[in-house]
Amino acid sequence: MSLLSVKCKLIPDASTAEKLSRTVEQFANACNYALQVARQENAWNKFALQRLVYRELRERFGLSANLAVRVIARVGKRKGHKAGGFKATSVDYDQRILSVNVDTETVSLSTVDGRARVPMRIAGYQRHLLRTAKSIQGGTLVRGRDSWYVHLWCEYDDPPAMAPNGFLGVDLGIVNIATDSDGEAYSGKHLNSVRHRYRRLRRKLQKKGTKSAKRLLKKLSGKEKRFANDLNHRISKRIVAKAQRTGRGIALEDLRGIRERVRLRKPQRATLHSWAFHDLGQKLRYKAERSGVALVWVDPANTSRQCPACGHTEKANRPTQALFRCVVCGYSGAADYVAACNIASRAAVIQPNAGVRDAMHGYRATCKPRTSVRGR
Repeated sequence: MSLLSVKCKLIPDASTAEKLSRTVEQFANACNYALQVARQENAWNKFALQRLVYRELRERFGLSANLAVRVIARVGKRKGHKAGGFKATSVDYDQRILSVNVDTETVSLSTVDGRARVPMRIAGYQRHLLRTAKSIQGGTLVRGRDSWYVHLWCEYDDPPAMAPNGFLGVDLGIVNIATDSDGEAYSGKHLNSVRHRYRRLRRKLQKKGTKSAKRLLKKLSGKEKRFANDLNHRISKRIVAKAQRTGRGIALEDLRGIRERVRLRKPQRATLHSWAFHDLGQKLRYKAERSGVALVWVDPANTSRQCPACGHTEKANRPTQALFRCVVCGYSGAADYVAACNIASRAAVIQPNAGVRDAMHGYRATCKPRTSVRGR
């Protein structure tokens, strides 16, 4: 089974919006209270924490039994976080306190003021996902800046695992967001120019500090993220479609911890930390999973320094950032393409007959269990 989060916009009237706002605020207050108790008593087990706070959550914050249980479940995930609390932005729901009617485009939610039936806007792709889901396990009510959304947790049967006939290696980068072992590059030039433009504009407005500048900053909030999100969706869709069409699996570098390992000069740090490689990996993961395409992660060490022809590995093989030239056999090519070829070769050795579930098992535990989809 696989879970996918389908995002739909809610259209509540004024009185319903007030109910939702009170529910979000009381849920956050309850989470912060339970978090304080958990830290004081070192009680992170859900049963131990429930014995300590359940009655208080019901009586003090006016939560239903199921909402109180969802508070405890959310707080239990904060073990190890020594600081910070919860903001009034979202509420978790399970099947018993959330139901969806796709035909009438409504969702029924439990609030602190009773049950509320809220109209929602379902686009064509979301409708397809909701109708083909085996079940809806629950969802998350999210309060945006000027709007409300519900993220529905849809469960699907895993498609038949396709035995890969080789692997399509994908090298992730900044100049080129992705380059595959077929030689196709997905340029990041436009995205990088957008990031630089927004960074300069934010710096200018923050320095100005007037009320109009702050209003514009608020208006700009999230635009860069949405642009990068859309681009990653389009790139991941093309890569998965190519792998499925050619009967291959997909191989990626395991880049976890790269931001901590890499040391850069100050002007380069913003570019590295805005690099959305994890987001692209997540989108490739769930799209591959939904298509029955095997996906594996390989060791990224020296993928752009190793010669795919003779196997010689040396730093001198990279005379420039963009060029690879082997000092032993003379093989040369674009560095990103060479890295993608090496990634594909390593995947073929490590996982020659991997299915989707087996190939992804080692990495899935570190990934978020659900990926939000809107119009994809």
